[in-house]
Amino acid sequence: MLIGHFFCLFVAFVIWHCWLNWQKMAIFLSHLRQVCDKMKLPVPRKRGETYTITVSYQSKRYYCTRDTAKECEQWAALKLLELKAQTKIENGELKPKFIFRDLNNKYYENVGQWNESKSSRAWIKGQYNNFENKFGALAQKSIYDISPKDLTNWRNKRLKEVGENTVLKEISHYSAMFSYAQKELFLLDENPWMQISKPKKPKARSRRIHPSEIELILKTLNYDMGNEPVLPQHYVAWGFLFAIETAMRRGEILSMERKDIFDGYVHLPKTKNGDPRIVPLSEEAKELLKLIKHEGRKIIPQSENAFRLMWEKRKITVGLNNLHFHDTRHEAITRMVRVRKLPVEVLAKITGHKKIDVLVNTYYNPNADDLVAAFNG
Repeated sequence: MLIGHFFCLFVAFVIWHCWLNWQKMAIFLSHLRQVCDKMKLPVPRKRGETYTITVSYQSKRYYCTRDTAKECEQWAALKLLELKAQTKIENGELKPKFIFRDLNNKYYENVGQWNESKSSRAWIKGQYNNFENKFGALAQKSIYDISPKDLTNWRNKRLKEVGENTVLKEISHYSAMFSYAQKELFLLDENPWMQISKPKKPKARSRRIHPSEIELILKTLNYDMGNEPVLPQHYVAWGFLFAIETAMRRGEILSMERKDIFDGYVHLPKTKNGDPRIVPLSEEAKELLKLIKHEGRKIIPQSENAFRLMWEKRKITVGLNNLHFHDTRHEAITRMVRVRKLPVEVLAKITGHKKIDVLVNTYYNPNADDLVAAFNG
């Protein structure tokens, strides 16, 4: 009895839903008939079992074949509406339909996937793939209707999910996307991302690496300093030591090939900012290179992902969860200032920093002893 009652309710719901859709369709067809009457559409012609119709617009002809004369008339009405709308778009009287998701696709296809930096390309691809999940309903909204208020609400929601640095990076990425729509596609008059407040940038990381931590990393990677690296974990340890000597980024070390190594320096043809760079080699760095005995093209015969996973897994086993591989860059730069007394402009050339303030305030992390030693010459 109960099942029969629910079945009746279900049938009633289906009938109501169909009636509602029929009502919408009837309204649409009625509107279409009115458009047809105003447009003075051409008459469909019967050819065999089908009908054809020809629409002329601005000295061009468009053809269609359908099963009935009414279908031909409906097609012709929609085609004329489409053509007239396109004319208004070209004349600047009407804005084209362009949703945020379409802009994301176009930007990735034409700009994002061609970024010169491998790591940047990977990050941009991640943004592209997760776009729908990240923006939800906003992804389906026309770029002309997206307001600073929409983006402020998105920013506040995003800050509850990830840190300030991540949100800042994402805002920069999507702002560049809208600038592309504004300056390259000429779709927008202004960029709404430029009208929202950015999260306050957190204090720059100033992590140094203590000698005891270097020993722990080598121990967990089963590597003895001065030995030839053989196993995958050995190459991670070798890369760690080489980074401390050169201030090279992980991606730069993993991309390093034999042809890039010269007498006294490494030439990096492509770096994070897209420019080539010369990295002088200390005696310690030269000794590390001598330990590489294999004849392969790349100095470290590992993928970036395999290297990263090995690093993340092994550092945790010795309690160094808060140690980032990028901290080697802080350590190396601080050592270069302390030991080699390099002028900041020379140091910037070696490290690849275009902004001196970032180099000095973020990567140079002296302790009290370093400052006293520098002061006393």
